[in-house]
Amino acid sequence: MNELKGRKLVLGVTGGVAAYKAAELTRLLTKAGAEVHVVMTEAGTHFVTPVTFQALSGHTVWTDLWDGRMGNNMAHIDLTRGADGILIAPASADTIAKLVHGLADDLLSTLCLARDCPLMVAPAMNRQMWENPATRRNVAQLAADGVAVFGPAEGDQACGEIGPGRMLEPEELLESVIAFFQPKLLAGRKVVLTAGPTFEAIDPVRGITNSSSGKMGYALARACARAGAEVVLVSGPVALPAPVGVRRVAVQSALEMRDAVFANLSGASIFIGVAAVADYRPLKAAEHKVKKSGDTMQLTLTLNPDILAEVAALPEPPFCVGFAAESRELDTYAQGKRVAKRLPLLVGNLVQDGLGGDDNEVVLYDENGRYPLGRSSKAELAKRIVDHLAALLNGGAQREE
Repeated sequence: MNELKGRKLVLGVTGGVAAYKAAELTRLLTKAGAEVHVVMTEAGTHFVTPVTFQALSGHTVWTDLWDGRMGNNMAHIDLTRGADGILIAPASADTIAKLVHGLADDLLSTLCLARDCPLMVAPAMNRQMWENPATRRNVAQLAADGVAVFGPAEGDQACGEIGPGRMLEPEELLESVIAFFQPKLLAGRKVVLTAGPTFEAIDPVRGITNSSSGKMGYALARACARAGAEVVLVSGPVALPAPVGVRRVAVQSALEMRDAVFANLSGASIFIGVAAVADYRPLKAAEHKVKKSGDTMQLTLTLNPDILAEVAALPEPPFCVGFAAESRELDTYAQGKRVAKRLPLLVGNLVQDGLGGDDNEVVLYDENGRYPLGRSSKAELAKRIVDHLAALLNGGAQREE
């Protein structure tokens, strides 16, 4: 998806071994539709050459404050005019200190001082440099000045030590940049969300499950995080990475999912039940693998809890959003489910339209009617669902039909 289409970004690359990640970041930003202009410090060029960034971005790379290739010789002014943002990745301790104190002794620090757009930084340094009180003060001041700080992460460092200071991975930084430009419609809200299938054990190797991929739930978790929410994702077994900025709680069975939901529900203002929870589970799972014997096998099932209904029935429930995947008569069953469970919003779709795939076609149902969203990617649908949800929370949504 061209989620950064039409965006112009200045990418600052400073001295640090993490500069090699900035090359992949340039590729990802460009692939997402951004126009990327790279500015390097002299130290940065010792780790990756300007030629690499020019090839990846398709634009001239700037390194010198006195570079005469800009017609008016004012690259420090013109590079940020019309830009949507500056991202410095990696941002060294030295560069962060310059930004805080307004120093302007090279092209990157000068254009940051003269910028006409937001600034984002991705720190990268040795753990002791990161934990030094001077760096901590500088980073706190950057945040106070309105600069977005992405990371750092913890882990192995080039020096051989382990700890905080690693620059975020390119994929994480791409997501951070995309999220930065999203309206924070759910800022200050906590969202608990379920996704994926459940697995109800028959014995140690077999179980009852379904073909839910979890893609819709994960897309919604990502969309909520981008909208500024604190997101807890209670997930059944899926082959998907946790979205950036989302806390995932992994579960297997419906009972485990229910326990995890209620354990994390405190302080939540929104609950979204996307998971395809098994309606029934074996009354008793066998301790050992059941051996094949005879032509038939009898399995006694018992009803699983209805997690969404339980949450919606709380004395002071969060705003509850349900999902209904039907094989026919979508309007009848979806509206019936919404009313029966007293849900302010329900998302319905036909299983043949979206189960397991990357696209879907959904209809939103609330007390004012139905809102068909048409066929689109699950990522785009998730964004539109969050838009509708936020509008309801703020007093009402516009009818889309």
